[in-house]
Amino acid sequence: MTQFDNLIAKAKACSLCAPELPHGVRPVLQVSQTARILIAGQAPGSKVHATGIPFDDASGDRLRDWMGVSRGTFYDPAKIAILPVGFCYPGTGKSGDLPPRKECAPKWRQPLLDAMPNIELTLVIGQYAAKWHLGRALQKNLTETVRCWQQYAAGGLLPLPHPSPRNNIWMKKNPWFSKEILPELRDRIRPLVD
Repeated sequence: MTQFDNLIAKAKACSLCAPELPHGVRPVLQVSQTARILIAGQAPGSKVHATGIPFDDASGDRLRDWMGVSRGTFYDPAKIAILPVGFCYPGTGKSGDLPPRKECAPKWRQPLLDAMPNIELTLVIGQYAAKWHLGRALQKNLTETVRCWQQYAAGGLLPLPHPSPRNNIWMKKNPWFSKEILPELRDRIRPLVD
């Protein structure tokens, strides 16, 4: 077993925040040292928790459409890594899923990112991933951060809203996203997965 394999095994066996997870521990991630694209998400939802497959839900369908990739390409870890801020489903609150658990990212995120040297493009999905990857470079809100995508592109980062169907209203209010950013996203992805 390589050091990387050992790191993955430990991350997938993590139970650090088990007492705080109402549905139990099930870390969901997809990583490889050859991946050139990283999808930095927030945390698995209930459907992903049930299957153990990242983005195996309506959000994943929309994200694959945005990216212009097939399921086969999306789930090929040699091409695409999927590393959420929180690896386990945090449960639900009053207005949807709870935020990712705070214990996960400090323990696992940087060691896994450091072990994937070939990442050229990181899709930063949602506010929690944006806080991790963009830090002080964030705009006043996620919409403005996404609108200012060119500011982050030189660093190989592309901020995106969450592809959840719950964001349909956001999509309607911000038609520039589909017109301007999605073609750019697909153009950047194509050479990295061919």
